[in-house]
Amino acid sequence: MVVGAAVVEIHVHGSRSLKQKRGVVRSISQRVRNRFNLAVSEVGGQGTWQRAVLGVAACGSDAKRVRSVLERAISFIEELHLAEVRDADIEIITLPYETREMDPVEGWDANVERDRGGWGEAGDPED
Repeated sequence: MVVGAAVVEIHVHGSRSLKQKRGVVRSISQRVRNRFNLAVSEVGGQGTWQRAVLGVAACGSDAKRVRSVLERAISFIEELHLAEVRDADIEIITLPYETREMDPVEGWDANVERDRGGWGEAGDPED
């Protein structure tokens, strides 16, 4: 499993209050969510009128595709012209993941419990 995270620092020109800035941040976040199906959150600059830091996250099975979707999301934020992108950084993490086969009779849980020592028929731990 591949997890990608991007940090995007933006500057909202002309904002004179937290309410104005939050409106722009909310608009950007919602558009990115709708277009790319990514998780987006304001992770920094909450107390400032013009600066915000957005965290954007994606996961998938291919590192190139995860990086690509995050890069396209950052470009999309720039193309909105709602705020100036001051800085952006992307980090890709590959997490280990083992696949296992499903027992056609007993299902997934049976394999997990059997592999780990599991529980007996009556629900008591096996000796």
